[in-house]
Amino acid sequence: MPPLAGAASLSYGADAAGLICGYLLAEGAPPQALDSAQAAQWLAKRHTHAAPTPFLWLHFNLSHAQAVRWMERHADLPEAFFDALKDRSVSTRIERDDDTLIAVLNDAHFDFAFEPSDIATLWTSVAPQLMVTGRTRPLRSVDALRTAVRTGHAPGSSVGLLAELMRTQASGLVNIVRGVTQRIDDVEDALLAGRLDHKRARLGVLRRLLVRLQRLLAPEPAALFRLLQHPPAWMNAEDAQELRDSTEEFSVVLRDMQGLQERIKLLQEEIAASVQESNSRSLFVLTVVTVLALPINILAGLFGMNVGGVPLAHDAQGFWIIVAVVVAFTAVAGWLALRGTRDR
Repeated sequence: MPPLAGAASLSYGADAAGLICGYLLAEGAPPQALDSAQAAQWLAKRHTHAAPTPFLWLHFNLSHAQAVRWMERHADLPEAFFDALKDRSVSTRIERDDDTLIAVLNDAHFDFAFEPSDIATLWTSVAPQLMVTGRTRPLRSVDALRTAVRTGHAPGSSVGLLAELMRTQASGLVNIVRGVTQRIDDVEDALLAGRLDHKRARLGVLRRLLVRLQRLLAPEPAALFRLLQHPPAWMNAEDAQELRDSTEEFSVVLRDMQGLQERIKLLQEEIAASVQESNSRSLFVLTVVTVLALPINILAGLFGMNVGGVPLAHDAQGFWIIVAVVVAFTAVAGWLALRGTRDR
C-alpha cells in the first residue's frame, strides 16, 4: 500500500466535502483513514495500481451541500447512482450498471426507538477499487461497519465490504426482532394478568414497524439472487458466495418478522375480544339496572300526576301497598331480564 500523508482527523459530522469517513483498505494491511483531499488524490491515480490493488471506501453525508458535487467531480461514479440519489427512491434493490453495482438499502436510524419512521435509506455504489455509500441520517449498520473497519476487521475486497455491510444490517435487524419480541411478551403477560391499559396502541406501533421493515427489505434477497446469476466479471466466486450467505441471513430475519406479525395479530384479536366482553358486561349491567328501575319509575310517574282520583291517596296502608306492587313488578322484570342469560 503506498504511503499517504498523515492520518486523517475525521469527525462524524463530515468534512468540507461531506465525507464522514474514508478508508483505504487492502487484504492483510491495516486500514488507512483519508480525508476528502487525500481521497481525491488517490482516485486521480488509482488506474496506476497494479493487481492486487487496494480499494477505497468513502461514506458521505448526503445532507451536506458539497457531497454530491464532490462525487461527481472525483469519484467517476455511474449515472445510475446519481439518478437513484435524485429520485430518492427507498425501494430496496441491487442492480448492475456495466461493471458497477448500484444498491439502495434500508436500515434503522442510529437512535432507533422502535418507531415506524425510524427507518432511512443508504445509497451504495460498488466497483473493484471503490465503494461509495451515502445517507441523509446516521444509520446503525454503517456505524457498526465503520467501527469494524477502524479496528482492522475489514474484508479484502469491495464486494466483501458490501457483504459485511449487509451482514451487519441483518444483525441489527435480529436485535430489532428481539426487542419487538420482548415488547410483545410484556403485552402478553399484561393481557394474561388482566391489565390492558394502552397495549392495543403499543401493538399497533410494533406491527406497523414490522410491516414497514418487511416492505422495505423484502425485495432485497430476490434482487441479489438475480444479480448473482450474472455477476460482473471482476467479482470472484468467493465474493459471490459471501453475498449469497448474507442474503440467506436476511431471509431468516424476514421469516421471523412474518411470524411476529402473525403473533401481534392474534394478540390484537384477543385484546379486542376482551374489550368487547368487558363492554358487553357493562352494557348488560346497565340494562338490568334500567329494567329493575322501570316499574318504580312508571308508578312514580302515574302517582305523581297532580290530578284528582289518585288511588290509595287517603288509605293508611297505601304506601305499603304501592311498595308491594313495585317489588312484585320489579321481581317479574328482573326475572325476565335474567332469564335469557341462564339459557346461554
